[in-house]
Amino acid sequence: MKTLHDEIASYGQIVLVLQGGGALGAYQVGVYQALAESGIAPDWVVGTSIGAINAALIAGGPAAAALDRLSAFWRRIEHGRAIDTFVPGMFAAAARNMLAVTQGVSGFYRPNPMAFMNAQTPLGAEKAGYYSVAPLAETLGELVDFNQINTGPIRLTVGASNARTSEMTYFDSRDMTLDLRHILASGALPPAFPAVRIGEDLFWDGGILSNTPVEVVFDDNPRKNAMVFAVHLWNPHGGEPQTIREVMNRQKDVQYSSRAATHIKRQRQLHKLRHIIAEMSALLPDAARDSLKQRGLAGYGCTTRMHVIRLLAPALDHEDQAKDIDFSADGIRQRWEAGYRHTCETLEKAPWRAEVDPHEGFVLHEACAGEMVETAAAAK
Repeated sequence: MKTLHDEIASYGQIVLVLQGGGALGAYQVGVYQALAESGIAPDWVVGTSIGAINAALIAGGPAAAALDRLSAFWRRIEHGRAIDTFVPGMFAAAARNMLAVTQGVSGFYRPNPMAFMNAQTPLGAEKAGYYSVAPLAETLGELVDFNQINTGPIRLTVGASNARTSEMTYFDSRDMTLDLRHILASGALPPAFPAVRIGEDLFWDGGILSNTPVEVVFDDNPRKNAMVFAVHLWNPHGGEPQTIREVMNRQKDVQYSSRAATHIKRQRQLHKLRHIIAEMSALLPDAARDSLKQRGLAGYGCTTRMHVIRLLAPALDHEDQAKDIDFSADGIRQRWEAGYRHTCETLEKAPWRAEVDPHEGFVLHEACAGEMVETAAAAK
């Protein structure tokens, strides 16, 4: 009997793309749980910032225990349980946020006292951050098997920003040996966290340049048919903010949604052009086609197709601009459950079964809170 994994795998490689977003990353754990329980196993995991951490936990050990590793990580960084118990609800969130800023988050980061003394204090390039991520390094060192990442069946790619050249860099287990530095670099958001040196260069959080690292999948070489599950933590769609609080919250959504709509529009155009070039090349005489191959022009034509299941995480009630540092047990639980529920609902709808224009090489299926926003039938 054909399983859901077999059906989805028939569309090509299975790719899971995880956006950055701090505490919002708990939503991705729910997404992964729903995929795993449906028997859908990714061949390639791509992440930035917290997405890179979740991706490393998925790829860094036996697949059967991936959810256990994710659970262990998110349990370790739960924050503010005592506050939730003893502080009235209306004040608890503010108290937790203040504690996260002043004391850090266990298992993740702790304050760097020297950085708070004076902004001119010469800390050194690799310590110039308000917080140390030594606790995160220890946590990931215990939970992630980098030998598995570098030799196992799941390809891992994490994005980071080169602090010297302002260029996006992708560290890929297919092409190089990855270690803890690459994961820490992908999440080194300044000025909170210090840059990470790899080779001669310093790297910051990949979200500075591209918080939605799906373009590395679109531009991969050689191109392959794929089913891409892209998990967006910062919703690009939103209403008009009416208060300063709403403005600050919406500003983060806009900033970190990372021009995803522009990427999608460009990729649709490129993939459609590749299909058209391939179709037109097939109409040429053999001699002309051979000439195109010799001149390296035939490669611009391609008949690969990518189905992109874009999962948009909706806002929780009473969220504000500090939502990405809400590591409370309740916040983590709510986002995890939402990711699981919404992904189950999307899988049940199976949008990839919709009829597709044969000239389309990029097919978008967008869902928010389990409801389809756009499907293949509506693709333009």
